[in-house]
Amino acid sequence: MVSAILLAAGEAKRIDRPKLLMPFGGGTVLERTLDNLLTSKVGEVIVVLGPRAGVIKQVIADRQVKVVVNPDYHLGMSTSLITGLSLVDDRAQRIMIALADQPLIYGETYDRLIEASLSCDKGIIIPVYQGRRGNPVIFSTKYKQELIKLKGDVGGRQIVKQYPDDIFEVAVHSESINLDIDTMYDYLRLLSDKVED
Repeated sequence: MVSAILLAAGEAKRIDRPKLLMPFGGGTVLERTLDNLLTSKVGEVIVVLGPRAGVIKQVIADRQVKVVVNPDYHLGMSTSLITGLSLVDDRAQRIMIALADQPLIYGETYDRLIEASLSCDKGIIIPVYQGRRGNPVIFSTKYKQELIKLKGDVGGRQIVKQYPDDIFEVAVHSESINLDIDTMYDYLRLLSDKVED
C-alpha cells in the first residue's frame, strides 16, 4: 500500500492570493491536483492544510480523503510533512509526498511511480523528465522516522541527498513533474496547458 501526503499548507507568499483556490479545470487548483491523485492507485490520501483551512475543507468535503490542519505551517514545509505522517496508515509500505500546486500531474504518472516503487528494491523513488528530477517523491516507510525529524522549510530533499545509493529514478513522459505554481506567470502558463505532455 502507498499512502500519499498532499502538502497544501503553503503560504503562497509570491502570489498575492490563495493560489490553491484559484480557478483551474472546472474547479480549483487544489481540486484538480487532488482529483488527479485520487484516480491513481494510492491506498489513501492525506491532505495537510494551513492557511484558509476552513474554506478549503468545504471545497474538498466530498472527496474520500483524510484532512488534517497543520497549526505550525508558518514554520516551514517539514512541519506539514510531519503532520501528515502522523495519519499514515500502519499498513503502508511506501509514502508519496505530493505538492498541491501541481495540477497537471495525471493519474498515469502517479501510477508509474507507484508501480516502480513496489517492484524495485530501492527506498526512494524519484520521477525524471528529460534528465531533471521532479515531484512527487516516494519513500519507503523505513525512512518515516527520519522524515519526522526534519526541521524548517524542507521536504524530503535532505534524505534524498543523504542516501544517493537508495534512489531509483523513473523516467516519465510529462513535464508536469517539474511544474508548480509559485508565481502568477506559472499559473497562467499551466492554465493555458502549454506544457510538454
